[in-house]
Amino acid sequence: MNKLRLFIGIIIIAICAGVCFQVFHKKGNNNEVIFWTLQMSDFSDYMNNVINNFEKENPNIKITWIDVPFSEGEKRTLASVLSNNPPDLINLNPDFSAVLAQKGALYEIGEKNATQYNPEIINSLKYNGKLYSLPWYATSAITIYNKKLINKAGVNVPLTYDEAGQVASQIKSKTGAYVFLPNITENDTMLKILNKYGVNSPETITSNTSLEVFEYFKNLYDKNLIPKESITQTHREALEKYMSENIVLFQAGANFLNMIKENAPSTYENTDVAPQIKGRLGQNDFSLMNFVVPLKAKHKDEAIKFATYLTNTQNQLELARLTNIIAVNQEALNDDFYTKYDPSDLMAKARVLSAKQLDKIEPALKSSQNQKDINNLINSAVQKILLNQGDTKQILEKLSKDWSNLLK
Repeated sequence: MNKLRLFIGIIIIAICAGVCFQVFHKKGNNNEVIFWTLQMSDFSDYMNNVINNFEKENPNIKITWIDVPFSEGEKRTLASVLSNNPPDLINLNPDFSAVLAQKGALYEIGEKNATQYNPEIINSLKYNGKLYSLPWYATSAITIYNKKLINKAGVNVPLTYDEAGQVASQIKSKTGAYVFLPNITENDTMLKILNKYGVNSPETITSNTSLEVFEYFKNLYDKNLIPKESITQTHREALEKYMSENIVLFQAGANFLNMIKENAPSTYENTDVAPQIKGRLGQNDFSLMNFVVPLKAKHKDEAIKFATYLTNTQNQLELARLTNIIAVNQEALNDDFYTKYDPSDLMAKARVLSAKQLDKIEPALKSSQNQKDINNLINSAVQKILLNQGDTKQILEKLSKDWSNLLK
């Protein structure tokens, strides 16, 4: 009898153990967070280390990381969020994130999950007053300038577009170089400049301030004080012109300093950095990469938990030391890495300048529906104005109507 009881007891324990294993195994599968990034494979050691540490601290959550080529990010994401089985956490840019929010495809993350971040960046990410994404990292262009040519021209480094226009003629006559190549038809460059003057809507594009901005560039163009290629070329061509000392100022991220150092060492020896050129409102523009959680994601809470872990102070600073990004975690931004530098270290100086600029980004440029089409309308208008293909005011009035139609 005792042997029978013992046997039955062993059977019951075995059955319970099997059930518990199945439940635990099922729970583990249910807590697998599928995580997509955009072209982060170069930093796989860093990413895998963060994932391993997170899984150790959260043994009931497994992270499956998939790196997607940048060129395929939007297409794959759109297909996935329309399905019933999207990734749980996706790395995107704010423009496309805003498109998905407009389509009702994203989960509202809520500000309670955003307390560790720079508050101005969080405000910039809101759509209709709600937060559908969390920031990962930022960049903010600085002014890279040739101090030899600045000294030869006998001018100070311009800090605003108005100041750049005032010294453009003297720079050209004393050095033969242009003040800058503004690449005003590349993506949203012109719209970012307009935003620095409070021009960012169909209503404000016809204002006197808007007219002044367009006429400002037309005046520089007509007087050959900026290159004729300004209406067709990109920042890559601007970089080439800076390295060959054909322009004095070049606005770009700090990472471009390495390119200058490697490809034009003599120019690099004469290079220094200053804050990015401002408009009348005094704010800085910036670029951002962020995380979103699809509305149909199966593990929303776990995904948000991992996103905030990936962007904690320690992980942000570690990524920053591997790259030239700016942290979005406020505590990380207050670290010596972003507040102090050796004057002889140009990269460090550029990093500190860039980080400081995140404290003044409002009013930030907000993405709109059909943003790429809006950019194309503005870029077409600036080309027509600079090439004297019509009256500036009439061109802007047509732009306003076309822009309004895109928003309907």
